[in-house]
Amino acid sequence: MSKEQANNPLHGKTLEMILTHLVNLFGWEELASIININCFKSNPSIKSSLTFLRKTPWAREKVEQLYLKTIGAK
Repeated sequence: MSKEQANNPLHGKTLEMILTHLVNLFGWEELASIININCFKSNPSIKSSLTFLRKTPWAREKVEQLYLKTIGAK
């Protein structure tokens, strides 16, 4: 692992892994109430959410920050 990635808790985690973790932990309904994104509210799926998150940096950031909170990272 490179020095710049040594302290990065997201290193090696795919967006799909992060989203699956959050859905398993919270479920779609609670996830949508925590992060107000339509792809979590209207007919949610991993595939459609990944498509949106990959195109929308601000939404991806919110998902990553929530993930970091759930794993106890700083």
